[in-house]
Amino acid sequence: MNRTDDRLLPVALFCAQAAAWPGAALARGTVPPASALLVAALVGGVVTAALALRRTRPVTALAVVTAACALGAGPLPTGAVAVLGTAGVALALFTAAAERDTFTAVLCVVTLAAWQSLHGITLHGLSAPDGLDLALTALLYAAACGSGLLVRRARRARRAAEHLLRRAEAERHRLPEAERRRMERELHDVSAHHLTAVVVTAGAALGLRDRRPELAAEALEFARDTGREVTRALGAVRAPAPSREELPSPQDRLRALVAGFRRLDQRVDCEIDALPDGTVADAAYGIVREALTNVTRHAPGAHTTVLCRYGDTRTDVVITSAAPPAGTPSHGSGLGSGRGQGFLRSRAREAGGTLTSGPTADGGWEVRATLPGRTAAPVERTVPRGYRAAQLTAALGLFLQPLLPALVIRAESASSGPQVSAGVLFALLAAAQGIALLWLRRAPRTAFATLLGLALLWPPAMSLGEYGGPVLLPPLLSVLPTGGAVAAATAGWPGARGAGGQSRGHPGRPAWQVAAALAHATAATAAVLDRGTAFPVWAVALCAAAGAALAIGTARWYGTRRGRRDRADRDTREERLSAWTEEAVREAWAERRRIATGLETTVLARTADMVAAAEAGRLDTTAERAREALAAMRALLDTVTEGEATPPGLRPQPTLQALDLLAHQCRATGRDVEIRRTDRVPDRLPTAVDLAAYHAAETVLAAGGQEPALLELDTDGDTLTLTATGVPEAAGPALRERLATRIEALGGTLTTGPDGTLRLRLPLPGEEGTER
Repeated sequence: MNRTDDRLLPVALFCAQAAAWPGAALARGTVPPASALLVAALVGGVVTAALALRRTRPVTALAVVTAACALGAGPLPTGAVAVLGTAGVALALFTAAAERDTFTAVLCVVTLAAWQSLHGITLHGLSAPDGLDLALTALLYAAACGSGLLVRRARRARRAAEHLLRRAEAERHRLPEAERRRMERELHDVSAHHLTAVVVTAGAALGLRDRRPELAAEALEFARDTGREVTRALGAVRAPAPSREELPSPQDRLRALVAGFRRLDQRVDCEIDALPDGTVADAAYGIVREALTNVTRHAPGAHTTVLCRYGDTRTDVVITSAAPPAGTPSHGSGLGSGRGQGFLRSRAREAGGTLTSGPTADGGWEVRATLPGRTAAPVERTVPRGYRAAQLTAALGLFLQPLLPALVIRAESASSGPQVSAGVLFALLAAAQGIALLWLRRAPRTAFATLLGLALLWPPAMSLGEYGGPVLLPPLLSVLPTGGAVAAATAGWPGARGAGGQSRGHPGRPAWQVAAALAHATAATAAVLDRGTAFPVWAVALCAAAGAALAIGTARWYGTRRGRRDRADRDTREERLSAWTEEAVREAWAERRRIATGLETTVLARTADMVAAAEAGRLDTTAERAREALAAMRALLDTVTEGEATPPGLRPQPTLQALDLLAHQCRATGRDVEIRRTDRVPDRLPTAVDLAAYHAAETVLAAGGQEPALLELDTDGDTLTLTATGVPEAAGPALRERLATRIEALGGTLTTGPDGTLRLRLPLPGEEGTER
């Protein structure tokens, strides 16, 4: 509904009320008193104005509409505010449920229903000549509130889906650039930390060769060990990181980093709190490493303190160095590439924090980073303090208002009748059906069976309460909750998705719907026969069965149509996400392979020469090779920054080493994906197996769902095993068919387990096949 129609709706209600009264009275020739017309006009004007503002002030509009209708019901004849008091209040309640939180919506509907009930009890006690209006009012309010909550949930889901698609589309273009920046930063860290440390150590050993000859042996050993660490680090840049379980804790990694600088004769003190694995820990490690490397390069021997405090709202990482001792030579001057400070800020920014650096008052240097803490995730803003108390106080005041009925309604004598009216019984049954609907998601079979049992209780309630209204109206009211449950179950809203649709015994299956039609047909037949009729029993039963079947069939048709539309929307969204993920991973993988190719032909070769020179005991050559490796790394960094993207037709196919990129893209779309790869999985796999395993993992993660997923890679002898956990469509025939087409040519097998577990086994060929 557009904004113009939305504003005209209160005017339409006002016109409908005017047509009902005084329009109907005027048509019969009865002219109402002028005072009554004035009161009706005032009430209608207030209600229309309040409903026009219901979008911005829904709760206030609901209170004004309710109060105006209650005040107008006193001096006006019966039916003078019937349309505004029912449809107007229901519209205001629907808007409050759609625009405000669940607590406020439930509080409004409960207070309103209690207010209406207390009014009736104040006037008539627990008995009334015909209490069906109480049940109708309760059902109207429940339907308005429930519809508003469903609209709010659907609106939130639609906005979340749109936001997810926008994130995925943005990440599709961002992932290749992020991968390029990551590799550039990691390469800089390797050059700035490892290779620079070798140059500094070798230069110091050469300068002090005559006075401290023992430093030469230490420098050679350090160069040899560091060269091997460079090779391992560069290999980690090219391939996915190992499982988090195989790494030391972030606190141990930081302490080991500090200990390494202490071995370079740096005076470093540290206070490091325990950090959880993740982005914050990685950022803290990179910032500390870069800052300590800069101290070693520009202020060797300066006293340095490292502080890492992990708190609830923030994580502080502070590296402070004093002024270097006078006369201390700086062997690392001129080795920087000028990118260090930018990478420091980039690292902090990507972790969701900030970083500042600058000189201290005593001539030193300080790097201060503020990163997210334990509660860094964005949290929805809560209501102000005391707001809930004010809501409850207002609700209590409205609830107690009918105790003074003389202020709002004419006093009438209580009517004689049964001890408990049919309206009270109907209201209780309607409330029980509403509670059963609330449990439909958690326990669908129990909730549906409860609804069918409650449907059979409406005819006894009619008899016990001496109901004298239309005989088919109460059975018809009892069908509404059951029809809603059938529609929901058929659409699959609370149902179980998986192989073959609903599971056995699920209310979405036809057997339950046939049972629902029989139950309501039995209730309608009993109600008509108890009242008495001239039609034969078989005719009453046949008509009741036809009506119940029509109602349940209509609900099933609506649920089926709604389910198909929802599934079509979900499939379209998943296809777009899958296509964008595939494109982003392939572009990022092409960037990684382009950079890795240059890495293998330049830096790694010169690093190997440095290690060979160190093993041969040639300190001069070791220092020279380290400088050459550092220069080659700098040239490669320039190539990375200025390189062009690989054309789509020349992009290499991603392998298992691209799983980290796939997991990163999935996380960008809101799904937590973890990759675990054991040490038994070789670094190089046969090309066919490598490609098939990656495409299988890509297919599994593209199957949809937002549950956290875990992919585990392991080898057992001559078999590669890929185990996926958290895949709701694991047992679906469509997913199994797609996977089977990928692995059948390799002789692989596919098995599924409970709770969305899938296991894929691919045989590994012998050494000859691996070499090929």
